[in-house]
Amino acid sequence: MLVHNKKSFIKGNILLLSFFVVLYAMFHPVLTDEMGNKVNALHYSDELFNSLAKGSAYYIPDVAKKAAGLEGNAVDVTVKQTDAAAATAAAKLVNHAGLTAEVKDNTVHVTGDMGKMLGMVVTASDKLYHNDDKAVAEMIGASDGVKGMKTWWGLLNPMVKELQKQKKIEEAEVVTLVNGKAIEPAYNFFGIRGERVADRAAVVTGLLVFYVLYTMWYGYAIFDIFDGIGLSMSKSKAKKEA
Repeated sequence: MLVHNKKSFIKGNILLLSFFVVLYAMFHPVLTDEMGNKVNALHYSDELFNSLAKGSAYYIPDVAKKAAGLEGNAVDVTVKQTDAAAATAAAKLVNHAGLTAEVKDNTVHVTGDMGKMLGMVVTASDKLYHNDDKAVAEMIGASDGVKGMKTWWGLLNPMVKELQKQKKIEEAEVVTLVNGKAIEPAYNFFGIRGERVADRAAVVTGLLVFYVLYTMWYGYAIFDIFDGIGLSMSKSKAKKEA
């Protein structure tokens, strides 16, 4: 291979080599996370952005106000579950919440105070959001708090359409909020510590700046190597008309 510009060629190879040295280091546990564990850079950034995502998904206080507005509203609805076992598990949770649930095959007939039921579910979601699954299990009457909240989601999800059929639009909207803004964030982010972007602004900014510079690092390395071997981009000359 003929080198046309030795200086650019050497510079490009140094940049490329150092790029891969840093990449190698990024895959080794050289950083300490919030729990004091040694992790690699990718794991650290993944944990950080998961924590920030959880911190930005805390809507439970607003959902709790919506649920409280339904206190005293009666619910009388039959909900289909995936199978008889799921129906039995759901009925157990409903009865523990102080309402009445009757199982027939794979359906659950729920009657009682809608606001009372949703208020308990939202409170349990808040505890799960803060990673206290044991308190959730005790509150909802389940052996496993995480699985119990999944069972609640499975009961409330099909309940939305049944309430809409009864023209109970407000109740259906609140149930949708409870599932989407309370249970789902709590369940999906369980085990992750929530953090606000404002509290980790310096670290986030540093990671984003590093990402941009690291990308440019590789780009300049390739550019200099190609320039060194005589391959470069230049504006083509305008063709003269005959």
